[in-house]
Amino acid sequence: MRAALLRGFGTPLQVAEVEVQAPGAGEVRVAVAASGVCGSDLKALDGKSPVVSHLPCVLGHESAGVVEEVGPGVTAVRPGDHVIVAMNGPCGRCRDCARGRAHLCSGPARLAAIMGTMPDGSTRLSADGRAVRPYIGIGAFAEKVVVAEAMCVKVAEDAPLDLLALTACGVVTGVGAVLNTARVEPGASVLVVGCGGVGLNVVQGAVLAGATTIIAADVVDAKLKLAEEFGATHTLPAGDLPRRVGEIVRGGVDYAFDVTGVPRVLTEAFAATRRGGTTVMVGSPAADADLRLPAGQLFASRRLMGTQGGDAVPARDLPLLVDLYRRGRLNLAGLVSERVPLEEINEAVAHVRSGAVARSVIVFG
Repeated sequence: MRAALLRGFGTPLQVAEVEVQAPGAGEVRVAVAASGVCGSDLKALDGKSPVVSHLPCVLGHESAGVVEEVGPGVTAVRPGDHVIVAMNGPCGRCRDCARGRAHLCSGPARLAAIMGTMPDGSTRLSADGRAVRPYIGIGAFAEKVVVAEAMCVKVAEDAPLDLLALTACGVVTGVGAVLNTARVEPGASVLVVGCGGVGLNVVQGAVLAGATTIIAADVVDAKLKLAEEFGATHTLPAGDLPRRVGEIVRGGVDYAFDVTGVPRVLTEAFAATRRGGTTVMVGSPAADADLRLPAGQLFASRRLMGTQGGDAVPARDLPLLVDLYRRGRLNLAGLVSERVPLEEINEAVAHVRSGAVARSVIVFG
């Protein structure tokens, strides 16, 4: 198959021939129809992701496609099924899964996938005689992926896979941060800082939750206009957020979501919440970044929370998002700024890096 290989951090991706094996027990091979380019992929490309330690690697993790082959013991899907490839596949047996926190699954298969291998340390990909690791066990900048059965969520065959691919990461992370992590209630006031692909989904998650004041902040005017289309009631230029937000909602908002991953921005977002307010860190900062918060603000019953992938359980949340899309309550088409072939992936990466697009989608076939 063809895949975009990362051979050196900070270097362009190389489209090359990669050998892909048949799926093993409990595994599924999926022919990828579409894969979104996410900010997390860019961090991995730049060598700033703690889960990419071995090269070569195939990046990409926001995808959907058609089941091509299943390994022994697979019963949830069969060849020909259309599926979303979820970012995680809870084992259902570890301590976190048993306590109802499947989004924090710590089973050995899940932990191995995060580092790009099967539980035994092997991979199903190779190039030039060397093992190739798929990013977080997926590696969707490729014509095919081999993933665990639990990562495949079946969808109707008439649903557009290029749009449903976005639910695997950007949509479920943004909407999930609102509904699963913060649990925003009807009538609440919300601040969203950073209105790229994930931030726009935080905005429409706030709409779904029934928030009545939704403030979007960003440094790019075009993104603020998009945020209004997705349901923001107010827009602000980023910077001096406590003052500017206070002019709209006296005392600060009930909920703030930082989608930038920049510690100083998170500090501002936290300060823009009211006493008893909640701030959710959606964007991922550098692993060695420090965060400074005034202790007095935290003492005033304010909460700071993190979220990983919107605290989602794929089998529960992805079908819900698909249903919301089919009922016209979730805007997926508006997220797609461009569709490009695999050969143009470096151009797509550049567009995402510049902030000029909400989502670039790599399409196959």
